[in-house]
Amino acid sequence: MASASIFSSLKRRKSPTTETLLAPDKLISDTNLIQTLSSSRLWLLLQNSSLSGNFHDLNQEISTLLDVFPSRELGLNIDIREQIELLQKQSRRSKLFIDPNDERIRVRLFGFLDEFEQGNVPDEIELKSVFVNELGIRDAKSCRGEIEFLEEQIHTHDGDVEPMVSVLNGFVALTRYCRFLLFGLEEEEEEEMEGTSSGSFNKQRTRKRLLSQEIGDMAITVPKDFCCSISLDLMEDPVTVSTGQTYDRSSILRWMEDGHCSCPKTGQMLTHTRLVPNRALRNLISKWCEAHSIPYDAPEITDASPEALAVVEFTKAAIAANKATAELLVNQLSNGSQGAKTVAAREIRLLAKTGKENRACIAEAGAIPLLHNLLPSKNPVAQENSVTALLNLSIFDKNKNRIMDEFGCLRSIVDVLRFGLTEEARENAAATLFSLSAVHDYKRRITEEEGAVEALAGLLKSGSPRGKKDAVTALFNLSTHVGNCRRMIDAGAVAALIGALETEGVAEEAAGALALLVRQTIGAEAVGKEEMAVAGLIGMMRRGSPRGKENAVAALLELCRSGGVVATQKVARAPALASLLQSLLFTGTKRARRKAASLARVCQRCEAATLPMGRWGVEYSITSNSSTNHGSSFAGDVSVPFSITVRVL
Repeated sequence: MASASIFSSLKRRKSPTTETLLAPDKLISDTNLIQTLSSSRLWLLLQNSSLSGNFHDLNQEISTLLDVFPSRELGLNIDIREQIELLQKQSRRSKLFIDPNDERIRVRLFGFLDEFEQGNVPDEIELKSVFVNELGIRDAKSCRGEIEFLEEQIHTHDGDVEPMVSVLNGFVALTRYCRFLLFGLEEEEEEEMEGTSSGSFNKQRTRKRLLSQEIGDMAITVPKDFCCSISLDLMEDPVTVSTGQTYDRSSILRWMEDGHCSCPKTGQMLTHTRLVPNRALRNLISKWCEAHSIPYDAPEITDASPEALAVVEFTKAAIAANKATAELLVNQLSNGSQGAKTVAAREIRLLAKTGKENRACIAEAGAIPLLHNLLPSKNPVAQENSVTALLNLSIFDKNKNRIMDEFGCLRSIVDVLRFGLTEEARENAAATLFSLSAVHDYKRRITEEEGAVEALAGLLKSGSPRGKKDAVTALFNLSTHVGNCRRMIDAGAVAALIGALETEGVAEEAAGALALLVRQTIGAEAVGKEEMAVAGLIGMMRRGSPRGKENAVAALLELCRSGGVVATQKVARAPALASLLQSLLFTGTKRARRKAASLARVCQRCEAATLPMGRWGVEYSITSNSSTNHGSSFAGDVSVPFSITVRVL
């Protein structure tokens, strides 16, 4: 095997003394390199020349050291001097050695990529010969390990370091194709059909509880570094956040979903939500458990945040290999057993996570109608995978059209949102509607689907933090279409949005959606009737983000303009409004200052018109530390963060 060839080549060309000096465990202190040598055969092949060159350079440094070594001045006996002189001669004669067999396999692998680039599919027998017989990759699990390791190198790749990201992507695509061509889905089908997603979650919790119990029964002290600082349990799937701290994946995900944006251990703000698998630590935990006869079954990593994916550089060969893989998966989705269809939907979901090329070729292979057929499935895993795959595919604009043109597909997505078998399926259905509603013509169609807006409003009221985020972004998108106002009011969206003003993480978008809805008279009337509407928006002005304050004051301004005298009086006489407007005039964003000035004038005129001569109510000052455009219109000024994106899962 390739991983053994480099070290066997060192043994063939060095004396025993040199072997001792150059023993890998004495020279390589970098644990990542040791992990490389034992974790990925493909990565080792790609690094073959580099690793051999490093050992050769080290040998040359030893030769230089021996040239100046003062063996005679040190008074060493003749036997030791002879050994040193022999070592010196051997190191001088040493030449760069690259195992011919390793190089031959590497060239064959690049040859497969060349075939894909030329528009041809490599021969299955040839692929099996290289992957199974020569590399020793004999099952789907080994292929998954190779793919995960190469993808991790892509995520952590440093600039122009060899091999290039495009080459790594090519090998990932090639290995993924071989995984399904050579090993099919049978092995994974059994794993996938063992239980539902909720059952798997309960099984995971049970496994963790039994693991903790077994450790406790054996009176073993778990190394501190192996325990998650959130749950204090042994980590099953350690991941590293932007601050460099490591947590168990499930624990840190719950922390983030609860709305926290800081590192639990250091308190530093997270610069991104990328979770990088800490494979080195996971391997150490696995070996520790094995050494103490403790069962340890780390879960397979099937999902990642979109930020966890590096910028994709797809070569023509990688695109062709991914296209061939998509065709294999779509064939299973069409003709496979129920279990095979479930696994195929999951793999399509993962393949569609990155690159518009992947999303395009999956749709062109005919996946969308087949995924649609899986949406009503009574198997929660199949339903969840299929709706999430559609979500990932919908990010590509042309696929939005394909999904909406597929007869009954929108209806099925809404049904998953309403009656989905798992919480994640319902949340991802909401995110899919948000993605589809990016096309203006589809906003009305989505709103008119029976139960769609009601389900989004319900998710916003009682969903998980992530579900609420999905629902509010979808409702915001739908509210940008003027024809949807009446339907959204009747469906209870207004009440849900007002309630969300008190919820961290969704208040900003909720205020933005309300600002759009109250532009119309019927929207202003509906919001004005809600007892907590004005109080909620003023509360947002007090404690919201700069963008949230901007949206809140915009909603209040438009409520006054469209809601008539009664609504204006209700806003103008709200406690603390005058001081909040004054504060915004000095500290708000440019748009917030302009809107605050306009609202102050509206309230001032309202007070002047309704109070008897000589009496004054609340004083609204419009003095500001910056110039304002007093004649500007509010139209088009509703602002939400441009960072709102469809997540891929």
